[in-house]
Amino acid sequence: MSEDAPNNPFLTVAEVAAEMRVSTMTVYRLIKADELPATRVGKSLRIRRGDVDRYLEQRYTEAG
Repeated sequence: MSEDAPNNPFLTVAEVAAEMRVSTMTVYRLIKADELPATRVGKSLRIRRGDVDRYLEQRYTEAG
């Protein structure tokens, strides 16, 4: 994860996509499917770092 993790608990869709190595459209689909919680800030969406970690942990255990 990025160096400023403790200072910024919220990530943009682009940051989440880069960390997960998927497209931004995939992140938007996860949000729309209620698989990844997001908060609207103005016109953009923000995702809590903890929610991203939780999503990845759940997927990792399902794949294993």
